[in-house]
Amino acid sequence: MTRKLKKSYRFALRSSLYITLFATTILTALLYFFGIKNVLVPILFFALCFTFCFFILQFRVERFIYRRVKKIYDDVTLLDVSDFHNYPITTDMATLTKEIEKFATNKKLEIETLKIRENYRKEFIGNVSHELKTPLFTVQGYILTLLDGAMDDKAIRKKYLNRAGKGVERLIYIVKDLDMITKLEAGDLNLDTEEFDIIELVQSVFDLLEMKAAKKRISLAFDMNYSKPIIVKADKERIQQVLTNLIVNSIKYGRENGTTEISVENLIRNKVIVRVTDNGEGIEAEDIPRLFERFYRVDKSRARKEGGSGLGLSIVKHIIEAHNERIYVESEYDVGSEFSFTLEKVE
Repeated sequence: MTRKLKKSYRFALRSSLYITLFATTILTALLYFFGIKNVLVPILFFALCFTFCFFILQFRVERFIYRRVKKIYDDVTLLDVSDFHNYPITTDMATLTKEIEKFATNKKLEIETLKIRENYRKEFIGNVSHELKTPLFTVQGYILTLLDGAMDDKAIRKKYLNRAGKGVERLIYIVKDLDMITKLEAGDLNLDTEEFDIIELVQSVFDLLEMKAAKKRISLAFDMNYSKPIIVKADKERIQQVLTNLIVNSIKYGRENGTTEISVENLIRNKVIVRVTDNGEGIEAEDIPRLFERFYRVDKSRARKEGGSGLGLSIVKHIIEAHNERIYVESEYDVGSEFSFTLEKVE
């Protein structure tokens, strides 16, 4: 592909000037030595010498540099760098050096980003395969056992079919969560916003999870008595899912005889912040930045025993961000955790 040449005359001009000044000085000295005192000769010589040197240097140096610089551009073009496609070839070394340095910096950042994404992709695929493998192998094991003869025993058949059914339910649960988070990330999940009382919604979630909390003797409560409704504008069903996921997590990792407390506070004039606070086992500081990653678990062995898809907090984050709101987490290991998120308040 032919390229337009962006010429640089600086080198030829300076070099021609230096050569001409030197030659004119020598000529003037020789003329003076031989007694020739004609001022026009040095002036004419200066003009002719400068012009000749300039064109010779410009032509030769341009061709010399052009061949080598063109090879650099051609080599860079092989890397399919669009930044270089939009500029003509320059023989100015300073400009070329800046372009190459800029290219190298951008390429380094791009490579580092790709490495991070590759590591994330590998970890994500490993987590997905692990999450799906466990219930699949469980279902397969029970079915194969039944096919090998256990089906003739009615008691075993019923028990094994029930366990296989639970494995299938877990698979469906994981796939549904994956489908939802994919839609959230792609922006395909439309929000059905409406005005509703957040206090009433929290109470309904408390009622739904009351038995689950009672098994660990964890009390679900507000931080105070909210006598008046607090009206917010959001997708009620999605916010219920956010509250459910956060409260289920606080129960799952809470201590027996512990508490999970909800507070709703005014943040600014048209914003409220909903806080979900517990006195559970807390989270190590190094785990907090990765809490909202898909399938990331703080305590992998215990978390899988507790069930869940490993996508709960990731879904929470995406739902809140889909509302153009923010979610925060504060935690101290062995003390407790607090998850909070903002919502638009209706005056």
